[in-house]
Amino acid sequence: MPAKSTLGQNFLRDPAAIERIASALGDLSGRTVLEIGPGQGAITSTLARRAARLIAVELDPSLAADLRVRFQRTPAQVTILQQDVLAFDFAAAAQQARLETGQPLLVIGNLPYYITSPILLRLAQSAAGIERAVLMVQREVAQRVTAQPGSRDYGLLTATCALYGPATELFTLPPAAFAPPPKVHSTVFRWSFAPRFTALGVPEEPFLAFLKQVFAQKRKTLANNLRAAGFSMDTIAAATGSVSIPAQARAEALTLEQFAQLWRALRPFSPSLAQ
Repeated sequence: MPAKSTLGQNFLRDPAAIERIASALGDLSGRTVLEIGPGQGAITSTLARRAARLIAVELDPSLAADLRVRFQRTPAQVTILQQDVLAFDFAAAAQQARLETGQPLLVIGNLPYYITSPILLRLAQSAAGIERAVLMVQREVAQRVTAQPGSRDYGLLTATCALYGPATELFTLPPAAFAPPPKVHSTVFRWSFAPRFTALGVPEEPFLAFLKQVFAQKRKTLANNLRAAGFSMDTIAAATGSVSIPAQARAEALTLEQFAQLWRALRPFSPSLAQ
């Protein structure tokens, strides 16, 4: 079937890349795997041979119908869902995987470029039931997800993803690995879910809201972003000074531990941070 540009379809054609991506998810024996955007089933075929159960979520009705026919008789129990992945209940799938196999869900997918960030946030919300994910995204997005503090790619997406577990860049594929070839390179990364809120001593929702405040204008200083969020300069100076963080630093220079320290220092001055 021809690719539909309106759905951001670029089908993987490189056999070696397909094997590397599937293998990056690890041993699938006895496991439930969720595949996001199976497309024409390139990776699906490999997963169906290795996993105990495979759930594939495909938006395109034609592709979903074709996949149902192709995978109706496979070693794994394969379920093809014609559905928008942003409406998919990851938490319910993870709970079912735990009931059936006693183990958390595994996730894999070639994410559509135009909804990559929303999908990552949906996965983060269900991190408690997911062990790891191997995802292919636009190279620039992978660089942002896996960036280190102090680098130009480090930002709100980096910090948010890191709160739910470490992400490691694996390899990059050229446009020629796909049909039709996209205009960008694609990078595969592995995300191992291990939420850090308890270790950092911060509540999930208030801390995520705080990160949005300090990264509101990425090129502005912490002081400017915090002032825009309603904090006085005296409060900012007192809080940053108490944790030895320069008020003129930018958010991209701070580690998650430093953000947590700053949140705790500011909390007495703003009850909303604890709500």
